[in-house]
Amino acid sequence: MADPSSYRPRPGEIPDTPGVYRFRDEHRRVIYVGKAKSLRQRLANYFQDLANLHPRTRTMVTTAASVEWTVVSTEVEALQLEYSWIKEYDPRFNVKYRDDKSYPYLAVTMNEEFPRVQVMRGHKKKGVRYFGPYGHAWAIRDTVDLLLRVFPVRTCSAGVFKNAARTGRPCLLGYIGKCSAPCVGRITPEDHRELAEEFCEFMAGRTGTYLRRLEKQMMEAAEEMEYERAARLRDDIEALKKAMEKNAVVLADATDADLIAVAEDELEAAVQIFHVRGGRVRGQRGWVTDKVEEVTTGALVEHALQQLYGEETGDAVPKEVLVPALPEPVEPVQEWLTVRRGANVSLRIPQRGDKKALMETVERNAQQALALHKTKRASDLTTRSRALEEVAEALDLDSAPLRIECYDISHLQGDDVVASMVVFEDGLQRKSEYRRFQIKGFAGQDDVRSMHEVITRRFRRYLAEKERTGEWADGENTLTDPDAPLTGTEVINGSLKDDDGRPRKFAYPPQLVVVDGGQPQVAAARRALDELGIDDIAVCGLAKRLEEVWVPGEDDPVVLPRTSEGLYLLQRVRDEAHRFAITYQRTKRAKRFRSGPLDDVPGLGETRKQALIKHFGSVKKLRSATIEQIQEVPGIGRKTAETIAAALAQAAPAAPAVNTATGEIIEDEEPDTTGGSSGEPVTAGLPDERRGQET
Repeated sequence: MADPSSYRPRPGEIPDTPGVYRFRDEHRRVIYVGKAKSLRQRLANYFQDLANLHPRTRTMVTTAASVEWTVVSTEVEALQLEYSWIKEYDPRFNVKYRDDKSYPYLAVTMNEEFPRVQVMRGHKKKGVRYFGPYGHAWAIRDTVDLLLRVFPVRTCSAGVFKNAARTGRPCLLGYIGKCSAPCVGRITPEDHRELAEEFCEFMAGRTGTYLRRLEKQMMEAAEEMEYERAARLRDDIEALKKAMEKNAVVLADATDADLIAVAEDELEAAVQIFHVRGGRVRGQRGWVTDKVEEVTTGALVEHALQQLYGEETGDAVPKEVLVPALPEPVEPVQEWLTVRRGANVSLRIPQRGDKKALMETVERNAQQALALHKTKRASDLTTRSRALEEVAEALDLDSAPLRIECYDISHLQGDDVVASMVVFEDGLQRKSEYRRFQIKGFAGQDDVRSMHEVITRRFRRYLAEKERTGEWADGENTLTDPDAPLTGTEVINGSLKDDDGRPRKFAYPPQLVVVDGGQPQVAAARRALDELGIDDIAVCGLAKRLEEVWVPGEDDPVVLPRTSEGLYLLQRVRDEAHRFAITYQRTKRAKRFRSGPLDDVPGLGETRKQALIKHFGSVKKLRSATIEQIQEVPGIGRKTAETIAAALAQAAPAAPAVNTATGEIIEDEEPDTTGGSSGEPVTAGLPDERRGQET
């Protein structure tokens, strides 16, 4: 615990202007981000008598070891920068809303030549129209099934679309009238896009005009005695009305609004959001957060608005945003919403009428969500705390190991030797900090030596980051220490940047290192730490045979009861490391098996390999091509063509298939997709979709 006075800046050093500030801990990790209209006044509140601070604020300032700030021009800029840094650094003391589930959206890919209607989850993409979120994916499919009768927009995947275009036959939906079949040219791209636009207009809530137009067309068809056409229009109208009935009218004036309600106690808060478009509830979502900082309802609302509208591809801001409490001050938030929408936005608390009644419904949903979350989490929190305490007691640690790292070695008969590092914080997986290693310090199988190499490389990086003597980058996702005697590649989930406040680095040490194995692996890990002069990190191993816990320097293992929550936690950590390692090892092995003759051509990258395979269709046809024909591929010059021809000439061609009954050579009916004599599919020129972060 740090003394805040040890890093408190002098009052004259802090500017009396708007800005954003960051508190960092002793490892230079950002633990809190805040904004202020006056940095001087706001920061002074943290450096007062600790007894006067809220318990969570007191914990934050005593955990921090330094504070820094950035001056901006306006409060709106401060709001934007605060949100950006919270997303970037993931500080532990900030309010961070987490979805209680992954919500599906109805998406229309208007960025494609032939827009497609589909269910989408996750991050939003530019050029795609989203409607929702919905509570269940089946609700989207039911709605789409009704609307396809009237708006027969494409719903098939790219593979199905290309196959139909190649064969000239549409899929089943094209035959039953629920797809206009643009794949076979039944509709022009322009008409299909217009159809998709009408679909989006209807989903956006502008239904009245379209229904009246259909009703008019139905009456005209009946007057002209085109009864079959009139019947089809009648059925279309009924289908649209049935789809509309799935979303009840909640506001009679066809309002576009988002309603945000908060239910909270001293420890946690639940947020519920209703998306109302055209007076109907078009979507609902919920978030839950730990109140790790002292925060008011207005501040919770402000964080919810940032989460909801902060992303560049985030949800469209409606005309009205109704909330239970206004942020303080409200003007910067209101201005920020107006900028996001490009027009005025009304941010207010509903006082009476239908909107007040609907807000009460949203609040009841928030209260139920918080109660359900607490019911689910109560035993989980208790179990995790007890597990960490049992581990600390069994290993004689000074405190519970809040951060645990586990390492495992994986190989297949000594080939493709790799290692994994998984991280658990507070008993939960921290997947963003998982790491994968290739063992290249030596050849062959030696789990003990491999463990020593991995631990050495990981904590040498920790010491380098701690001392801030320099950072190395070799490729976008690869770290390599040029001064290290060992060779190898640490593969990281994301590129390393210069700012040391990011959590995706080796700079944050664990309290406990767990290795998959017994006494030899534990001794190797401890020896690696001792050689680096690290004596404040505990080490243990978990042997699979009897689930015994081994500690360095002890001849006998620590035996935890089979019903121990601590043993169960160590098993989960060990099993996750094993899963992560074996997945990586299998990926490397599969990639090696799928290699082809084009891999041996020096200077030939993935893009040009792909272009060659696409141009000729197979390696067999490429092998029989002349140098002039190879030069016809974009990006291939004379010298490169000669190199390709020479490399393929050295590879033995595949033997022809022979009919054993007649002795005749069987001619290929399909394009040859084999490379060389191995008979393996040619994928050397194609991107490896399962490559992950391997470099």
